[in-house]
Amino acid sequence: HAFRMQVFFVISGYFSYMLFLRYPLKRWWKVRVERVGIPMLTAIPLLTLPQFIMLQYVNGKAANWPTLSLYEKYNTLVWELVSHLWFLLVLVVLTTVSLVIFSRLRRHVSEKSDAFFANITLGKLSLLFLVLGIIYAAIRRTLFIVYPPILSDGLFNFVVMQTLFYLPFFLIGALAFVYPQLKSLFTTPSPWCAAGAALAFAAYLLNQRYGSGDAWMYETESVITTLMGLWMVNVVFALGHRLLNFKSSRVTYFVNASLFIYLVHHPLTLFFGAFITPHIASNTVGFFTGLVFVIGIAIVLYEIHLRIPLLRFLFSGKPQVKA
Repeated sequence: HAFRMQVFFVISGYFSYMLFLRYPLKRWWKVRVERVGIPMLTAIPLLTLPQFIMLQYVNGKAANWPTLSLYEKYNTLVWELVSHLWFLLVLVVLTTVSLVIFSRLRRHVSEKSDAFFANITLGKLSLLFLVLGIIYAAIRRTLFIVYPPILSDGLFNFVVMQTLFYLPFFLIGALAFVYPQLKSLFTTPSPWCAAGAALAFAAYLLNQRYGSGDAWMYETESVITTLMGLWMVNVVFALGHRLLNFKSSRVTYFVNASLFIYLVHHPLTLFFGAFITPHIASNTVGFFTGLVFVIGIAIVLYEIHLRIPLLRFLFSGKPQVKA
C-alpha cells in the first residue's frame, strides 16, 4: 500500500503516452476513458454495491442508515461504491487532464526541459519529488486549516487529492517514454534507491505507529510515500527488467487477467474475512486458505467472463472483434 500505486501510475503514464502517439487526440481520449470507465461503472452495481450491502449487515451498520443525513448517505455511498475502484476514477481524470499536457509534451515543452531530462540523475529526480511531496503536504495542511470537512468528502478525495498526489508519477511515466535517459534510470539497478526505499519504508512504519492524525501524520506520510514511490519504481522496474524480460505465456495470462482479478479480489477477500475467517483458529492456515479461496475463485470467474462476450466487454472496455 505504501508504494504499489505509485509504481502503477508510472506504468500507466508510460503506456498512456505510447497510445497517445498512436491515435488522434479525441480518439485517444475515447479509447482510454472507455477502457477504464466502463469496467469502473460495471463493477459498481456488480461488485461494490453488493459488497456495501454485505458489510452493512456484517458490521451491524444497517440500523444506523435511516439516521444519517442526506449528505452523510451520499458521502457514505461515494466512499463505499467507489471503494477499491478509485484508481479507475483517477485515471479518467488524469486522461482528461493529459489532453492538454500530452499535447504540449508532444511538441516538447522547452529546450530547458529537454536538457534537464537528457542529463537527469536519480539525485535530481529525488530532490524534485521531495519538493512535490512537500507541496502536496502543504496543500493538504492548508485545506485542513481552512475547511477540514472537505478532506472527508469522498468525491473530493478521489477526484482532487488522489489525482494531485499521483499526477507526478503519471507524468514521469510519460516522460520515461520520451526520454531514453530517464527510462534507463528506472531500469538500471540502483543500490541507493534500494537503500533509500528501505529507509523510507521504516520511516513509513514508524509514522504509522507513532504519528497522530490530529498532528502531521498524513502530511509526513505524503512526503515519505512520494519519495518511496519514486525509489520503488527503480527497484520494481530494474528487477522486472532483469527477471521478467522474456516471453512467457503465464506472465501474459496474468497481465491480461490483472484488472479483472483486482476488481473481484476485494469483495472476495471481505466475504472470506466476514464469513470464513472466524471459523479458522490458525493465522497461518487462515492466510493460505484465504489465498487459495480468493485467487482460485478470481481465476475461475475470469475464465467464465472470457466466455461471455458482454461480460468480456464490460470488464475490459474493449469492443469485441467478431471472428
